[in-house]
Amino acid sequence: MDQHTLGSLTWLRLMRFGNQSNQLSNDFLKRFQITTAQFDVLMQISTFQPLTQSELAEKVIVTQGGMSRMLARLEQDGYITRKQDWKTKTIVLSNKGKDILDIAMPAQLAFQTSFFNEALTEEETKTLYTLLTKIHKNSENKQLPPL
Repeated sequence: MDQHTLGSLTWLRLMRFGNQSNQLSNDFLKRFQITTAQFDVLMQISTFQPLTQSELAEKVIVTQGGMSRMLARLEQDGYITRKQDWKTKTIVLSNKGKDILDIAMPAQLAFQTSFFNEALTEEETKTLYTLLTKIHKNSENKQLPPL
């Protein structure tokens, strides 16, 4: 098998795993009444709060319109609070948001970790992490090829 074919098959396998993992995570997180995207947004807010909507949008894979709708829903559900300090509007977790993350985060991390721990040795997991990090760093500066 040539390098081009192997690279294409590897990319497809990564895409399939990512999609499958997201679907399983959505199913898993339903018990906490949140989606994978909401979990990601809550985790980012928890880590970097207070932050603006624009700062948050840079950290997650949600469109600006999708972000506005999601934040409105998270605020309505009581997971976040929006504050305004003069012209700057920021987002922070509410106590309810902190409480759901305290429960959902360890459970979600254990669930996701099980994909690796049940299939790979510790050394294989380290190697996979190193390789994926290398690919990710290469993709950060990747330019689109001309048509």
